[in-house]
Amino acid sequence: MTKTITNQAVSFKSNGLNIAGMLYLPADFHSSTQPRPAIVVGHPGAGVKEQAAGLYAGLLAEQGYITLAFDAAYQGESEGLPRNYEDPEQRIEDIKAAVTFLSTMQEIDANRIGVLGICASGGYGVAATATDHRIKVLATVCAAGIGHQFRHGGDGHQNPAVIQALLNQAAADRQAVANGAAPGEFPIFPANAEQAKGMGQHVYEGWEYYCTERGFHPRSAKTFTWKSVELVAGFDAFRFADLIAPRPLLLIAGSEATTLWMTQEAMETAKGPKELFMINGATHVDLYDKIEFVAQAVDKLVTFYHSNL
Repeated sequence: MTKTITNQAVSFKSNGLNIAGMLYLPADFHSSTQPRPAIVVGHPGAGVKEQAAGLYAGLLAEQGYITLAFDAAYQGESEGLPRNYEDPEQRIEDIKAAVTFLSTMQEIDANRIGVLGICASGGYGVAATATDHRIKVLATVCAAGIGHQFRHGGDGHQNPAVIQALLNQAAADRQAVANGAAPGEFPIFPANAEQAKGMGQHVYEGWEYYCTERGFHPRSAKTFTWKSVELVAGFDAFRFADLIAPRPLLLIAGSEATTLWMTQEAMETAKGPKELFMINGATHVDLYDKIEFVAQAVDKLVTFYHSNL
């Protein structure tokens, strides 16, 4: 039986910007007298808090955790101009700011705060946890380094000319802005299913989730600014994963995910304690919303957080 939880809209500051979040509160939240653990849940690149992050936050709240899903700065309901600006440094700061917000709540034990990162937020979560010792544990679901994806493609086999062409466009846009133009944007997803299928499994999965009724949300990003390209291209999410140790790290991935190589890189770079938990038959985006796979991930997450928070 599903346990009753309540939601509470909140906001907090990150580099001076108002970040829109949603707290998920367990059924016994108001009757509990002892501070309890909490988990920050980050959304995938292009996502918003109402999609995969909200699903996982709600399911973890049913298991007794206070959870916080939020929109990245410049995206969703959060502040920041230009819109659809993807800045890895800001995304990392958003996670740390969310930890700060939770640590000020009297109902939360500030020494028992963990992070869950999904897709790009898995990569950002690695980078945030590496340098913020207030984060006691980190778990990721289909962790991806957004810089890895832009440089090498979701499957790791992208033609090197692609990122060079994107950087050329970003440079041209920077010059245009210097001459008075508004910042330009580029589409994240193909225009239709036929184009998406022709670009491989990972691109098609993303298109199907974000651009059809399966996962569509009007506030999720469908474009990024060109400046995002140069910021993302120079970002390595897993470079300092070894600094997470001795805090526990759990990496969850689907056995059929084209992005599995990124999660494996994080696993190799990290020290211990660490675990790679594979969900057989699941692709990358399956772990966003397909309940037969999400349920397995949540069961593992609950065991992990119970043991370490």
